[in-house]
Amino acid sequence: MSDGFRDLEGPPLTRTKDVVLMATVSSFEAMPHPGRNDVRQFSELFEPVFRASSLEAQRNAAAALARSPHVPRSVAWFIATQPIAVAALFLAASPTLDDELLIAAARLKGRDHAKAIAARPNLSVKVVDALVALHQGLPDRAAKPQAEPVSADAAPRPTRGEREEDLRRTLKSLVARDALTREEDSEDAGAAREEALLMRFARLREAKAFSRMLAHCLGSSIWLTNRIMLDLSGLQLATALKALGLHDAETRFALTQFYPHLAETTTAGARAETVVATLDAEECADRVGVWIRADAFTEGQAEESAANANSETPRRFKVAEKRAAG
Repeated sequence: MSDGFRDLEGPPLTRTKDVVLMATVSSFEAMPHPGRNDVRQFSELFEPVFRASSLEAQRNAAAALARSPHVPRSVAWFIATQPIAVAALFLAASPTLDDELLIAAARLKGRDHAKAIAARPNLSVKVVDALVALHQGLPDRAAKPQAEPVSADAAPRPTRGEREEDLRRTLKSLVARDALTREEDSEDAGAAREEALLMRFARLREAKAFSRMLAHCLGSSIWLTNRIMLDLSGLQLATALKALGLHDAETRFALTQFYPHLAETTTAGARAETVVATLDAEECADRVGVWIRADAFTEGQAEESAANANSETPRRFKVAEKRAAG
């Protein structure tokens, strides 16, 4: 992991810290089982680089780490106690935040953090009780007119399980409107983050990191994207990037970074420009969809009929289609 950090010493000074932060996070994410030294190095490096980075990079880093089950406890607490604009998704999704950290973050940071915690899909009874006790995000029940008293015989008391379920529903309803808003923007925002990371790794000529990110964007195996990258004509990579909806200028830039011979100029113009100009976005999406289905079958993730089936457009291309239609 330390060798990977040394490779990042060469980018331009502009937004260097942002690049280092996202590369650090991506490198840590790519480790299926990080060792003790990897975790220690990540813990030591993350906080100072995070603090020196822009708000956009901080949000992207927190969102990326929300998926990782290996985030060190100290880093998880650090992110959970950041301003809500940075910490929201991490609080709502990170598997590394246990009940103790969730309750402590809600008590320390207040209402907005508690609402983000309430959006988690599997809140324990302990956390629910703590959020209710803190009165974070709950409506003012004292302001509601009280119903007429009824006798104990007329209205049976709810069981403990019913009370807990009622509290869960109350908490979930408080963040429902925010969740709907986030859902509308999540695909576009996620695609923008992924494209930014692809361009950063292309700028650094980090072929392995670029291939991993491309596999994430396509929802494919790393084997497929490695094969795409090995096509020295650049046609397969251009096809994949076109299918993802990247602008032609970004696609040409990535091609010239990994295949320098495509930057050469001929009578028809730059070779990379010629490669991109011959591609149609819809045809690229269909072609890459076939690659992904064949890849899933090869990797044992799909039924045999899926390799040649004309199924619906792969999920990763829907944002590109919506952008083209707009």
